[in-house]
Order: sequence, then structure tokens, then C-alpha cells
Amino acid sequence: MLLFLIKFTGWLTARSPEFVLRALASGLGALIYFGLPRRRQLILSNLHHAFPGRSTAWRRDIARESCRRLVETALLSLATPFLSAARFRTIVTASPGALAAFQRHAQDPAPTLICSPHLAYWEAQTAIGVTIPGALPEFGTIFRPLDHPAVDAFVKSTRERFGLRLLSRKEGFAEALKILRRRGFVGILFDQNAGLGGALTTLFGRVCSTTELPGLMAEKFGARVYGLYPRRLGFWRVEIGADLLPHDGTGPAVTLGLNRWLEARLAADDNLCASWLWAHSRWRNQDVPTRRLRLEAKRDLLAADLAARNLTEPPRKTRIWIRLPNWLGDVVMALPLLRAVRASRPDAEITLFAKAPFLPLLATWGVADQLHPLPRRGLGYFRHFWRLRGEYPDVWLLFTHSLRGDLEARLTGCRQRFGLIRHGKRRPLLSHAYRVPPDFVERDHHQLELWENFLRHFGLAGKIECHPVVARPPADTSRRAPIGLIAGSENTPTKRWPVAHWRALIDALPAETFILFGTANDTPITSAIAAGFPEGRVRNAAGKTDLPTFARELAACRALVTNDTGGMHLANALGVPIIGLFGPTNPVRTGPIFAAPVTLLQPPGCAPGGGGKLVELAPETVVAAVRGLAPARLGTG
Repeated sequence: MLLFLIKFTGWLTARSPEFVLRALASGLGALIYFGLPRRRQLILSNLHHAFPGRSTAWRRDIARESCRRLVETALLSLATPFLSAARFRTIVTASPGALAAFQRHAQDPAPTLICSPHLAYWEAQTAIGVTIPGALPEFGTIFRPLDHPAVDAFVKSTRERFGLRLLSRKEGFAEALKILRRRGFVGILFDQNAGLGGALTTLFGRVCSTTELPGLMAEKFGARVYGLYPRRLGFWRVEIGADLLPHDGTGPAVTLGLNRWLEARLAADDNLCASWLWAHSRWRNQDVPTRRLRLEAKRDLLAADLAARNLTEPPRKTRIWIRLPNWLGDVVMALPLLRAVRASRPDAEITLFAKAPFLPLLATWGVADQLHPLPRRGLGYFRHFWRLRGEYPDVWLLFTHSLRGDLEARLTGCRQRFGLIRHGKRRPLLSHAYRVPPDFVERDHHQLELWENFLRHFGLAGKIECHPVVARPPADTSRRAPIGLIAGSENTPTKRWPVAHWRALIDALPAETFILFGTANDTPITSAIAAGFPEGRVRNAAGKTDLPTFARELAACRALVTNDTGGMHLANALGVPIIGLFGPTNPVRTGPIFAAPVTLLQPPGCAPGGGGKLVELAPETVVAAVRGLAPARLGTG
């Protein structure tokens, strides 16, 4: 039944008036573009990434024309079995370059590879036998057979009418190799979706996996290599062009050269550009969710590719947008993972979305290419993210666990939105999720481990480095450098050590000077602690520093005594020795992570996972911990 339907539709198409076929191609092309929004988004995204310097109007025009030509090509494929040789001569002509390729072969026979990219009008190649004057040399083209045996046999027989042989990929490449040994022509479709079996290269600056088959064959047989392309002249009017590809005889040179040839052709010719199949996922190998955060293929030709393009590192054209948490401590704890994403995907343009006050600090870390402040809450909040659709992000990584964060990502039109889902929870707006295993008890594992498992699930490669940040002001190494104190807590009063205990700590260390840090909301607490002490001995800086200033002053302290707060994690990231006071909260899950001096104190009898009362942590215990810091450690910044 399927074969009958194909034959009938093809017969009808071959005999339909051209104006009918034109209208059908135009209508169905418009239906693809306007009626399939996800496909339209993919097409425009591909064009945006390939041609960022071209106007939005130009990309839309190319996108609509590409959809129309896709339908026109499908109609030609259906009609091909029922078109005569004479009709084909009116449809397909040969360019001077194509004629020169066959004339050269007639004068000097040599193994020859005809390499075709994913362009519309692919049926044109099967008509070479009626297009090239004289006898056609032995010519076989490698194709992927159809799963329906009867349809496959019909397609094969009708495409071989004019002397071209179809060589099934399922039967291997033995026959293609024989043709090359006999100095014949072999046609190969080369693409950038070769999966793990290809080679890492770039196309329009974006990393892809390119098939190596043309390069391997060219190297083995010393073959000439041509890039073949059908250029549209009108409706069902195509000129076959061919360009000789210079190469040094090695496989990598051919593989990389074909990509550069294709780029140059598409960039220089809008007509040809509109014929490329932009509706396909052009860089699909790097689009696989479970490998999204690493570069992987059978071979890695990136170094050679970059050298040929006079580049020292991959262009950062894979857009990874990361929604950071809303709390300072969580943002700081994400730093090792941000470093790992940067190392694992050196081709990524990383954009961090975070609260505006965090951005100056994030800028000093050097892990992002772009910093994007979250907009103010209000009617325009979500409209802000909708307007970002024209940026075409490739992937969102969500460190948040809220519907708001998921909706932000969804509104941008990003196709890959990654987050983690805890047991019994739902996040329907994610496209892909890491589900926390039921036997993973979060209180027994650090938050960093959970986040690492989440990113590993999506392919993160490499080691997680927890060294302190290096781009910071040097600390004062003298014994008279102040000791920082963080007595407040933004969200949980039970995490605060009592005011009387802080005052007892200061009293017990009369030779020391102190700085009290905190937000404006902490000033009642810090004022009560500082009351009665000379300003030169206890300085109250709560509410008087922005985040960059806070970081600079923290880095200048020779130690910090702190509740479980975001400032504790920031000081730890800066390499400042800290004494962390934990009572009800769990240091196993939220303790400091960076490789700097850390002393964690809990009330007597408190479980390692928290649950104690900070009022029971005696000042004498903290005083002893401060005195126990070695002078060398006190000088660490």
C-alpha cells in the first residue's frame, strides 16, 4: 500500500502543471515555517548562530525560503521516477566546474570523491549521467537504504536509470573501495551530525562532529576531492557545481577542508544558503542531553581545526545560560561547578543569571562571558525573559528549584532546560531532569555533591576544583590585622550566636581588633555587640559595604568568626581562615568547601548533622579556637 501511494503521488506530481507545484511548495513551506513553531525556532536558531552579523529580516527570509525549497525538493524526489531523460536535461545542468572535473578525469583518470553537503535538490546528483556529455565514468554513491524493502528497491532502481550506482551503507563500503581502486567516482554525503563516530571540528565557529569517511578514503587512495552542490536557478531548475578541494593527502586535511569549503560557499551565496537544510539540528552531536556538558567524539581534530583558522582556542558560540541560586552562600558554593563547566565546554559562551548585587562579585571570578541581572519583580518580570527568545540559548542550567526559575527558562524558548528533581516533586517545565535517587539522603551529603551529580548526569567532565579564588586583594599578614565577625543571619534567627557570647569573645581577646560585618538588617545586632567598645577596637561595618567592598575587607582579615551565613562561604572562597559556628544547621550539607583553613564548632552533644542550640556553644570554646590558629595561618589570605 505504501509503495502504491508513493508511486501514485509521484506519477501525479510529475504530470502536474508547474504553477500548481509552485503553489503547493509555497503553501506547504509556509505551513512548516508558521505552523510548526518549534521547527521555526530551530531554523532561526541555526541561522542566528551561523550568521550572527546578519539582520533578523535576512535570517527570516532565508528561513522561509529554506522551508519552501525543502517542499520543492520533496516534490522533485517523488516525481523523479516518472521523469524522462529529456525532462531531466531541462531540470539539471552542469556548471563549468562540474564539466571540468569530468573532463580532467577523462584525460587523467584518478580515484575521485564527490562530496555533497546537506543541500536541497539532492536528486540532481542522480541525473549526472544525462547532464555530462559523453560516457559517464564508473560512478557510485553511498546511500542509506530505506527500512521498507519494496520501497527501497523501487527507489534504487529508479535512481540508477542514468548510470549512477547506489551503494548501500548497510552492506559496508567494499564496493565503494573497489570503484576507487578502478579510478572511478564515489559520491559521499558529508555532514556534521556524525555522533560519537565522527571527529570534533567546527562549523561556523560551533563545535560539531564531522564524518571522516571522505578524509579516510582520500588518504587511502590519494583521491581527488570535489565539493558538489546543486544551485537553484528556478523552480525545478538546478545547476550542479563542483569545486576541487586542495589538500595535502591526509584525512584530517580533507575533513577540515570540506567544512571550511561549505562555510565559504554558504556565506558567499544567499541562494545556496537558502538551500541548506536549516530545519535539521545542524550541530546535533553536541546537543545530546547526556553529553551536553562535554565535547566527545571518536577523534578530536579541534586543535588542527583551530590552527588552520589561526585561532588559539575554540570560539565561544555554544550558549549556556545558568540560573544561579538566590542566596549568596549557594552562589559561592556553585563556583567550583562553574569552573568545571568552563573547563568541560571551552567552546561555551556562559551567561550567569543572578541577583544584581551579586554581579560585581561574579565578574571577579572570571567564569562567565556575560552577566545578566534578574529584573525587578513586577508586571514586566516575565516579559523580560520572553524578549530574550531572540538570543537563542542552547541550554539552561537551573540551580534553582522553583516554578519561577523554570518559567524564566521556558519563556526564552530554550529547547534544553536542565534541573534536578527531588523525590516526590514535579517540575513540568524542565525539558530534561536529573532525578535524585531515592537512596540519596541529602542530609548525609554536601550540597556540592548533589549539584555535581546533577551536572555529571548531563555530561560534565573533569575534576571539581575547590581551590580559593586567586584574583583577590592580598591579605594583611601582620599580627595586627583585624578579625572579622559575622553575627547576623539573613534568614534564620536560630543560626545566630547570642550577642552576649560575641561580647565575651571580644572581651577575652583584648589585644585584637575586630570588624563586624552584616547587612543593614543586622545593624541592631551588630550595634548591640559593639556598644561600649572603642571604635578603634571594634568597627561596625554592617550595612555600610556593598558586596565587592565586603569581599575586599573580608580578604584583609586574618581570620573570620561567623555564623552559618553566605559571608562564611565567601570568606572561605577568598582563602580567609574561618571559625564557623553551627547549631541547628547541618555542616555536613552546607559547610565550607574551599581548600582554606576551616574550624567548625558545634554545641556540646550536637550531632554531626546539626540540631543543637547555639546558645550552648560557650564563648570559651570559640576563644580557644581563635587562639589556636597558627600565626602562619593567620597570615593566609
